[in-house]
Amino acid sequence: MGVTCVSQWPVPDGKSGQQAVEMLQRRLEATGATKAGSFCVDCETYMSGQSITPSKTAHVMHNTEHPLTCFAIMDSGTCLVADSYFDQLMTKLKGFYTPRKGAKIEVKGPRYEYIDFIVKIGTVTTGPTASSRGILVEVEYTPCVVPNDCWSLLTEFMGTFMGDNKPPVPQVLANKMDGIYAPTDTILQYLEHFNNYRKSTGNK
Repeated sequence: MGVTCVSQWPVPDGKSGQQAVEMLQRRLEATGATKAGSFCVDCETYMSGQSITPSKTAHVMHNTEHPLTCFAIMDSGTCLVADSYFDQLMTKLKGFYTPRKGAKIEVKGPRYEYIDFIVKIGTVTTGPTASSRGILVEVEYTPCVVPNDCWSLLTEFMGTFMGDNKPPVPQVLANKMDGIYAPTDTILQYLEHFNNYRKSTGNK
């Protein structure tokens, strides 16, 4: 697990989300990157029942890069890391936590490899109709675990196919650029983007 940046890719005017994804894939493939499977990151949001006051929220997330792991992010920002059986535990706690209707959100798409980089280009969808909300790009530089040591290199590579849409330092990493990067940092970046998409559609 290396240092990773997750960023939003704006859909150009006059193009559909699918056309934008295909354009981004062509740019990436032109650098020499090759497809290496697919990926998916999903988030189910649970709300506490009347027995818990004040109301609490728990976001339960999965990442295909860590297939046996489940991540749960609480209101406090604490990120719990558990095995995949945690989902079953949440169903047994339905008297305390219940899934928020229509709040499931996920991003999925192709996964690419290029030398020391792993790139994922995904379409964000929400709700039972799986309507498209936007595009997220994840770029990982695998040899490094300290963000400050490789951030310039990471963003320089992102510029080769993302152009001027290179992202700033994610809020999650702002205070730990000299620390050790962990898988939870990637999950928290995805959650931040998911919450932004929800707010933009009025589904908080």
